Amino acid sequence: MESRDIADFPRPVHHRIPNFKGSYVACQNIKGLDVFTRTQEVKVDPDKPLEGLRLLALQSKKTLLVPTPRLRTGLFNRIVPPPGATQEELRRCATAQGVRNFSVPMGLDTRVLVDLVVVGSVAVSEKGWRIGKGEGYADLEYAMMVSLGAVCEATPVVTIVHDCQVVDIPEALLEDHDLTVDYILTPTRVISTGCKRPKPAGILWSKVSCEMLEKIPVLRSFLERERRAGKDVTLWEERQPLPGPGSQHPAAPSAPGPDSMGAVRGRPRWEDTLAASTLFVEDLPGDARVSKLKHVLRERGAAPLRLTWQAPQHRALLHYQDPAAARQAFSCLQGLHLGASALRVVLARQQKDEGPAGPPPAAAPSPSPGV
Repeated sequence: MESRDIADFPRPVHHRIPNFKGSYVACQNIKGLDVFTRTQEVKVDPDKPLEGLRLLALQSKKTLLVPTPRLRTGLFNRIVPPPGATQEELRRCATAQGVRNFSVPMGLDTRVLVDLVVVGSVAVSEKGWRIGKGEGYADLEYAMMVSLGAVCEATPVVTIVHDCQVVDIPEALLEDHDLTVDYILTPTRVISTGCKRPKPAGILWSKVSCEMLEKIPVLRSFLERERRAGKDVTLWEERQPLPGPGSQHPAAPSAPGPDSMGAVRGRPRWEDTLAASTLFVEDLPGDARVSKLKHVLRERGAAPLRLTWQAPQHRALLHYQDPAAARQAFSCLQGLHLGASALRVVLARQQKDEGPAGPPPAAAPSPSPGV
């Protein structure tokens, strides 16, 4: 898109849902679909190429819901234009700045019934398979909406892309948490995918890690809601088998966004060589946060290559380059505190040889939700 000058502001379009020349034309094509004309409440992602559709929803006096940025403060914001808004004011409301200035947060207990879901895409196939920018927010937002009863399997999902973004995507790339689309709008086409693949039926807690809960506060609210409702909210870590010598475990699900301290992407192997390069940090307080522990480790000059967070067991694993680096970090971390709480730091080899107080931990890597 960049090399053919199809891309539009903001540029470059890498690492984002790409905007493109003709996005407003593509958005206008939705006016010919009954799924839009009969819609009263529409959820549209805040991506730039969807700006024209947000404007069209406001001009059509529909209730416009936009997800909160990176799900930091909740799930939805409702866009409320000023009374008697002019067309120019509505245009401002549809922009990213307008979404910030004219939005009203909606609590999870607010009754929401979304008639239409509009998501951005990096690529999409005519069969309805969709690829986002790899962070999993659209999939997670949809799963949360299902959990709230705001959408169901029959709720249509639309995406807006340039024609060159419509490509063949192998179905083998899809997982059960991936959102598919029913309609694809381009500047020249309206594609009805006829997709029969089931959409996510809710939050898949078996693919949620502890660090995802740390990074996405609203996800913790959903966990408590569904636990009270009697649903199975067993997290990824809690489903893992106990590691044995030479075992290799699958990578834990990752929370959207990068991790500056090098979150582990796979399971550590419980072999002597790796055990000698790993420290256990135990007795973490119940309100401990990954970010606070990382800050303390940096202050002590003992930042690991990878950090494995295991909040349910009140401990973390610190993985270093080699046994010498682990021993040096072990010395630096004696007398370690997190706030007022004294922490216990031990070498993983020592812990393994002596036998832990409880069962060996199933490591919980840092959080491409895909959820």
